[in-house]
Parts: sequence; C-alpha cells; structure tokens
Amino acid sequence: MNKQEKYTAADHTFAVCAYKESPYLEECIRSLLAQRVKSNIIVTTSTDNAFIRGMAEKYQLPYFVNKGPGGIANDWNFAYGSSDTKLVTLAHQDDRYEPEYVADMLEHINSSKDPLIYFTGYNELRNGEVVPNGTMVRIKRIMLTPLKPRVFQGMRFFKRLSLSFGNPVACWSVCYIKDKLPSPVFVSEFRSNLDWEEWEKLSREKGAFVYSAKRLTLHRVHEGSETSNTINNGNIRGKEDYQMFLHFWPKWMAKFLMKFYIKAEKYNES
Repeated sequence: MNKQEKYTAADHTFAVCAYKESPYLEECIRSLLAQRVKSNIIVTTSTDNAFIRGMAEKYQLPYFVNKGPGGIANDWNFAYGSSDTKLVTLAHQDDRYEPEYVADMLEHINSSKDPLIYFTGYNELRNGEVVPNGTMVRIKRIMLTPLKPRVFQGMRFFKRLSLSFGNPVACWSVCYIKDKLPSPVFVSEFRSNLDWEEWEKLSREKGAFVYSAKRLTLHRVHEGSETSNTINNGNIRGKEDYQMFLHFWPKWMAKFLMKFYIKAEKYNES
C-alpha cells in the first residue's frame, strides 16, 4: 500500500471463529452487524453443525468449513485465509464488539505510518454484566502504557516492553494488516499462548502495534471459555507462560515472574 492509499470498510472482514454450539454466537454476530461503519462478515468453523450453519443462513453470511487439521492455530489460520480482504479481525464467538470498532480501527490504521496490527482495550462480561475494572483488565491496561503514545507504537523497545511481563493484547480485538504479515500467521503448538508468541515474533519486525485504549470489545469470561479451560489446566498454561517469559528474560527472572503471573491469572476464575 502506498502512502496515498487509505483502507476503507470494504477492505475489512470480521471472520467469526465458531466452535460447536456456543449460546453466545448470535450475540457476537449481532454486534458485528450493528457496527456504525459496516464491513464484511463471514463465519468459519472446523466443527460443522446445523446450529452454526443456521446462524450463518439466518443472517445471510458466507460460511466456510475447515476440512483440514483442527486445533486453535489451524482454525485461526483458516479463518484468516478465508477472508479475501486486506484487513481481517478474527472475531471470537463468545465476545461482543462495540458499534465504533470498525470506525476506530480505520481511523487508527490510516493515521499510522506502518501498521502491523491494530487492537483495542476491553471490558469483561461476567454473568451477562459488564465489568469495566476487573483486576486483570486493570493490570493489562498498565502493561500497555508504553504503547499509548503513537510515536512509540513502531519502536521495537516499547513493543517488547509491553509484552515482557505477560500478554496484554486482547487477541479477539486484533485487526491484522495482511500484506504486512507472514503466511500462515500462526505457527505454534501452544494451546493458550499462540497469540502471545505471534506478538513476540512481530515485535521484532519493522512496523507498528497500533493500540487504541478505547474499550471497544467485551470479553466474556465463563467456565466454558478456552481461557478458563487452559487456566484451570495449570500444567498447560504454566509451561507455556514460562516458555514465553524466556523470550524476554533470563531463567531466574522468568521463574520469579511466574510466581506473580500465576496468581494474577487466577482472577479470571473469580
């Protein structure tokens, strides 16, 4: 893209990553349809069933089934590749998107010199209620402080600093600028930290992590979510967290940080 070009809503797709029969899928889709600035929406899945097909048909959305290998990385790559636009947001089926998301995304990436990804702040949804200041949310906002000034968003030091104490990037809010990124995007055996691993790789590359501190997404925390499942399985999450800290710190520091990180993650359950 040359300097004179600007992305428009026609250049963006929400690729909804649907799995089994989530009771929140329709709520997610309706939030995407309610965007003030309309863009494209598709539904993708590796668990083809009548429920998901019915949702796509009800809202007349293109429907794509991954018939290849499953797993989170493969499912996300499939959703990413199923969109034929320059920009894509992998919309998580349990979450909601505020009406200003697309408008804010276009404003931010079009005013950035060299964007790699765009992402937003968020509030939690617990038992159907919006929780704006949960413990983990407040911690992540602090961690993202280095990326608030736009002048810092393209600097390697500040990109890595924001990731070095944990993963503060809300993956469900991320818009990927496809022509700036590798293909496939996700190459990982991780179950919970494949996104953190990708941000770490991208933090080494030239380009900006375009951060909007506006809380334009709502992340649902419930017992059936993948986040809760991996946190409850401490063996999986702990190993992956430790491996990620080693990308930024020596072993002694990584072990020290793990003591605090494990305690912080437990707030996802409360």
